[in-house]
Amino acid sequence: MIWNRRIGAVCFIGALTAAICGAQQKDIPNSKDHPLVTRYPGSVIGEYSYSEYDEVMLPLGKANRNDVFEKVQRLEGKVTRIGYAAPAHRSILEIYRNYESALLKSGFQILWSCVNSEGCGNAGPVQLASIGREDWGWNSGHRYLAAKSPRGTGDAYVSLHIGQWADTNRGAYVVLYVVELKPMEGGLVTVDAAALASDITTTGHSAVYGIYFDTAKAEVKPESDAALKEIAKLLQQTPTLKVLVVGHTDNVGSLASNMDLSKRRADAVVVALTAKYGVAAARLAAQGAGPLAPVSSNDTEDGRARNRRVELVKQ
Repeated sequence: MIWNRRIGAVCFIGALTAAICGAQQKDIPNSKDHPLVTRYPGSVIGEYSYSEYDEVMLPLGKANRNDVFEKVQRLEGKVTRIGYAAPAHRSILEIYRNYESALLKSGFQILWSCVNSEGCGNAGPVQLASIGREDWGWNSGHRYLAAKSPRGTGDAYVSLHIGQWADTNRGAYVVLYVVELKPMEGGLVTVDAAALASDITTTGHSAVYGIYFDTAKAEVKPESDAALKEIAKLLQQTPTLKVLVVGHTDNVGSLASNMDLSKRRADAVVVALTAKYGVAAARLAAQGAGPLAPVSSNDTEDGRARNRRVELVKQ
C-alpha cells in the first residue's frame, strides 16, 4: 500500500497489483471509488450513494442487541457510502489490515476499532446514515474501524466495516463511509412573512430559526438580516399586531445563565427590529424562556439546535 500524494488517495499494492486504483468492470453503473480511499484490489462495487450534505452517526462503541451503539459521534457534511464485494479467499483480517495500514500512512488517526461480536457487539441491521442499513450480526466474523484525518479544508472521517459471509467462496463484504465535514449551503430555505402570519393565526406563535448568535453570546449576527426583514414585513402588513419576542436556548449550562442569555438575545432582536427596520418599540416585548419550552430532546445536537430559537408570540 502507498499514499499517493499526487491524487491524495489511499491506494493498495500487493499480490493483485493489476487492480491498483483501477475501476472494476462489474461495478454497478455510475459508481466509483472515493478519491480519498480506494478499494481493496479485486473488489467490486455493489452499492453506491452520496449526498452533498447529510449526517452520519459514526460508531465509537459497540452495538447492543437493541441495535444501538454505546457511543457515537454525529458528523455533518458530504457523505459517500460504498459497498464492495471483496474477492474470495481473502480474509477479513487481511483486508482490514490493508485498509488500516493505508489509512495510518495517509495521516488518518484511528478513533475506535473492534473485532467480532465481543468487541463490536451483536446487533442486527443498524442505520448510520439516511441511506443504507447494514448488519452488525455477522456470525462468521466482522471487523470495524473509525478514523479521522484533520484537514484545513474540513476534517475527513472514515467508517470501515468488513463482514464475512458464511459461504467463504463469496468473500467478505466491505461497507465504507467517507464523510467530509463542511458547512451546509445556506440561503436555500428562508423565513417568509406569509408563513409567519399563518403560524401566528393558527397557533398564536411562530418559531424563527434564521436569527443567529455566536455560542453564549447575544449579538445578532449579520446573516440574520433576511429573517429580521421578513419579521418587519409581517408587522408592516399587520399594523395592529403586537408580539412577544421570546428567546429560547438548549439546556447546556445552568438554568440561570440560559434564562439570562435567552432574555438578552430577545432584547437584541427587538433592538435590531426597531433600530434597523423601523418597527415601533411599543409593538414588541422581549422575554426569555431559556430551556423551559423545548421542542425536541436535548440529548442530541440536532435536538439542541431545534431548541435554540426565537419565537414570535401574539400579544
